[in-house]
Amino acid sequence: MQPRQNPKVRATIYLPRNVLDEARDAAVHLAGYPARLTLTQLAENALRAELRRLKMLYNGGQDFPPRNEELRGGRPIAA
Repeated sequence: MQPRQNPKVRATIYLPRNVLDEARDAAVHLAGYPARLTLTQLAENALRAELRRLKMLYNGGQDFPPRNEELRGGRPIAA
């Protein structure tokens, strides 16, 4: 068996309850054929789509530069 190219890692995020409930409802409803959607797939697809949008809007379609440190919890950084 070959090693996975991009192993999955656990991420803890906080979402509004209604958004998470709607995502869970969709994942359960679409879990069977033909979509076979999981909550992880839904979240990954949504993040990838939003990252594409943000790259186009703020970075000329290019990847953002790698960060030099881990994210800190708390309020967003003010510009």
